[in-house]
Amino acid sequence: MYLQDLGDAFPLVTESPLLENKAESYQLQYNDVVDIQIQTTSEELNMIFGVSAAQAQAAMAGVQGANQGGDIFFLQGYTIDEEGNIDLPLIGSVSLLNLTIPEAKEKIEGLMMEYIRKEDLYVRVRLGGIRFATLGEFFRNGNHTILANQVNIYQAIAHAGDMTPIAKRDEVVLIRQYPEGTKSFRLNLNDKRLMETEFFFLRPNDMLYAEPLKVRELGAGVDFVQTLQFTVSILTAALLIINTVNQ
Repeated sequence: MYLQDLGDAFPLVTESPLLENKAESYQLQYNDVVDIQIQTTSEELNMIFGVSAAQAQAAMAGVQGANQGGDIFFLQGYTIDEEGNIDLPLIGSVSLLNLTIPEAKEKIEGLMMEYIRKEDLYVRVRLGGIRFATLGEFFRNGNHTILANQVNIYQAIAHAGDMTPIAKRDEVVLIRQYPEGTKSFRLNLNDKRLMETEFFFLRPNDMLYAEPLKVRELGAGVDFVQTLQFTVSILTAALLIINTVNQ
């Protein structure tokens, strides 16, 4: 119960030691969606890169869709293709593969300076949210998008409705995409040292798989008590049948 008058019987606040996060600069990969906004002092260029009234209305509809599970950045952003490129108006194909967000911004600024001075130019580049998938013992499995620049693994699990009671929290499988291929890792969510590793923050296109505990193999219950009740019911029914046959 909240807001009780507990006096000095219990500590009001307890504090844990500070754990440093190991957040690495993310390098853009194939299938990432990048939000790029370009503004200049040239009305002609703004017509090319700007947002028209019709597009603004569509963007507002996209925001409403995002709140209902849609993805505005997938509709309005630039998706990096298999070659690591995006297509920008006027500029054409631009390779962003393995670049960080600041590096991508600097590259686009350099290409735009062929058309306008740097002091008359504004470029913003950011990830179009963090996309990830959940499988197994989550309450909401499927593809997820969180409209943020950084999402840790516990926030991702909360977005998926938390894990079921029979999920293996000490062996959650993380499948991560790298430029050279794909790797899988087993994470112990019960260990707070996870916050000090590179796996604390999700990367775009990560996949989380939660395996069930052994209790799932013992019966139909979601925990040991339900499984025991199910087993007792089966045994009771079997004994009744045997007694009936013997009579």
